[in-house]
This record gives sequence, C-alpha cells and structure tokens, in this order.
Amino acid sequence: MASLRVGYVPEHFSTPLHFAQTYFSLCAALIPFPSGTGHMVTALQAGELDVAIGLTEGWIAAIAKSAAQDQAADDLSNPNEFRLVGTYVQTPLCWAISTGQEREDITSVADLKGKKVGVSRIGSGSYIMSFVLADREGWLDPASADPPFEPHALQTFEGLRKGVNDKTADFFMWEYFTSKRYYDSKSLHPIKKVGEIYTPWSSWKIVARNPFINTPQLNSVLEKVNLGIGYFKQHEDEAVKYISTKLDYEEDDAREWMKTVRFPTDVRVVEKSVVRGTVDVLQKAGVVGKQSKERIDDHGLQRFMKS
Repeated sequence: MASLRVGYVPEHFSTPLHFAQTYFSLCAALIPFPSGTGHMVTALQAGELDVAIGLTEGWIAAIAKSAAQDQAADDLSNPNEFRLVGTYVQTPLCWAISTGQEREDITSVADLKGKKVGVSRIGSGSYIMSFVLADREGWLDPASADPPFEPHALQTFEGLRKGVNDKTADFFMWEYFTSKRYYDSKSLHPIKKVGEIYTPWSSWKIVARNPFINTPQLNSVLEKVNLGIGYFKQHEDEAVKYISTKLDYEEDDAREWMKTVRFPTDVRVVEKSVVRGTVDVLQKAGVVGKQSKERIDDHGLQRFMKS
C-alpha cells in the first residue's frame, strides 16, 4: 500500500501522530508545516499533499471559497480539491492575542482597533481569526471591502514574535500554550498577552484530496491515528516527556495543556452542525460570502464533507 503524504503542524497537538508512527506502523509520510493551515491549503491544491490535519476554520474557509468559484464542484472530479474526512480535536482552541513585550502603546484588546495584524499566511487560521475578533469587538464595517486589520504575512511563529517587536505588526494570535513560554523577557523575541479568544467550534479537522476519499489508504491512516490517540490517552507521562523534550514546551505547560484538550475515540466523524455553525460565524465575520451559506442550505454538505 502506497504511503500517503500527510501534512501537520509540529506542535503539541501532533503527539498522537508521533505515537501512531512509532508504535502502530502508520503508513504515511508525515510532513511538517510550521507555518500552519494556510500553507497546507496551498500544498493540497498544488497536489503536494494527500491528507492534512489543521484548523477547522482554515479548511472550511478554503472549501467555501473554492465552492463559490466553482458551482459545479460537488463531485470528486477535481483531484486537487479536498474535503473534511475527520475530526482530530474535539475541544475549541484558545488563541492568545499577543504583542511585543515592550510595546507600551498596546496594553489591551481595546488598543488594537485599526491596527496591523501579523498572520502566518493570508487565509490561515491566524488570518481568519482576526475577522472573528473584529466581529466580537464590533469593529467590522459591512460596507467596507477592506479587512478590519491591515494584515502582514510573517510566515512562522518566530516571524510573528519578531514582527510585533520591530513593529512590522502590532499584534498576532497564536495558540495559547505555544505562546506562553515567550511571555518571558529572557526568551527570543519576547511577547506579552493582551487578550484571548476561543474558537466557537471544535478546533482541528482532517481533510483529504478527492482522489483519496473512501480509499483503503485513507482508512488505514485514520485507523492508525485512532490508535495513536488511544496510546496518547493511556500514556500521559510519555506524552508529556515527548512534548517537553522534542517540541517547544515546558513540562508544566504540557501537563496543563493535556487537562484542556480532548481527542475523539474515532476521528472518522465530522458533525454537520459544526460545519454549518462554522460557516455561519465565518459568514458573519466576512470571511466567507453569503453564497457559501446558501450552498449549504440548498445543496447539502457534499462539497465540504465526504459522503
């Protein structure tokens, strides 16, 4: 059986994938994308990945955009389009809102109106959540075609930290526990937290390109991910050791994070209500157009999910 190319973000959430490959012979080439979901969208559409695990909002926004451009794309004919095939993490994601540690001009979320936001890529989760933040704060202007914040694509987490310190950007959003250790003046490009925002949906989904939907190769990958998750749940100390020695986290933070995260028993489930709810929020925030919502209502969810 040929190995599938699986994209992932090399952060603490990837630990079950490590266990799946180490202990359960996951037949896949795991390809790290530290710049996040937006980069994986590009790689999938270029045929450079077969499967990817990333942020729910990034996948759904990309699929909605593609569906709006191609009204006939409800079948599996386009090999470089992708669909949701599973749920990797059931809990919401806590995005920390951060700026440079010495930025005296920014002390709270209220100071961010009209400012420059650092994002990994246009279309990434960090980009999309800036719209959700603006919507929460009442800063969206429905009459304007401009984004609520001026976006600056800074590629990586290190680039984002550097950007808010040299004032290329005023703030950025990234997962809380990944950000936490850099709230320290001794760290490289130190930052300070000025707020947080939770996703109103389960945070991580699995997607696959159309040629691999409902194939034995994909099912094998998902089964092995299930086994990796099961091992993760039963071996907390080993998971903490891996996160704190192989990834960029303190041991205490790894243990605290494990109290907050919930992985499913079977990843091969995508709840229709989550897809509809995510599109609702992204439409209200101006990330996806009204047309995308109408396609869910009129044509079902086949463009977003495998049947």
